[in-house]
Amino acid sequence: MRSGCATYYSRSRRSLWKKGESSGHVQKIHEILVDCDLDAVIYKVEQLGPGACHTGHRSCFFRRVAAAGLEETETIAFDPEGVYSKQA
Repeated sequence: MRSGCATYYSRSRRSLWKKGESSGHVQKIHEILVDCDLDAVIYKVEQLGPGACHTGHRSCFFRRVAAAGLEETETIAFDPEGVYSKQA
């Protein structure tokens, strides 16, 4: 919170990471909401850069649940191959 940028916990890395530290696609925090049990948070952010999702979409929430199944609600915003590299 001190940096003003979104920080997340990665289960695969087992560590905290700042969004955008490898891609440059930083999320500037405007507001943090917590639930009634204080065990879930929502970040309200300004997305800096073309997108946040490793799939190339602007948001990780690019699919909606419909009667016929999942529907994509966004197009690809950037080429993830040019932004993300496999980490050992």
